[in-house]
Amino acid sequence: MQLTTYTDYSLRLLLYLAVQPEEELSSVKEVAGIYNISYNHLTKVTYNLGKLGILETVKGRYGGIRLAKKPEDINIGEVVRRTEDNRGFVECFDEGSNKCILTPACKLKGVLKEALEAYLSVLDQYTLKDLTQNKSVLQQLFGLHTK
Repeated sequence: MQLTTYTDYSLRLLLYLAVQPEEELSSVKEVAGIYNISYNHLTKVTYNLGKLGILETVKGRYGGIRLAKKPEDINIGEVVRRTEDNRGFVECFDEGSNKCILTPACKLKGVLKEALEAYLSVLDQYTLKDLTQNKSVLQQLFGLHTK
């Protein structure tokens, strides 16, 4: 399974924000620069994560973004489910657009569905806190100065 760029950017943004001091605001421009990724794409990701209640966005001159929840309350499997628009994986998963002639007799669909469920089940076992246990190393990689 390959995650979309959208989900990849969502997870990267969350990792960055998780290693920031708790109430500190960051900017989308700052994060896009650190990762050398599209500012416009990251803005869309930020907006969506805000709508999902995962990020808090503060408008205005001194505004920015930060986590709306504690890292231990942000489940990675849930983030992937809520940001991944391509979970159809194969054509036959979408009954509305499926035109595969093998569908009535195909066993592959069940195997792939089981594999996808197992994949998400593993992600469900981890929170953002689990992924940032090496906080000081991540801060160094981001070029952050720890206090």
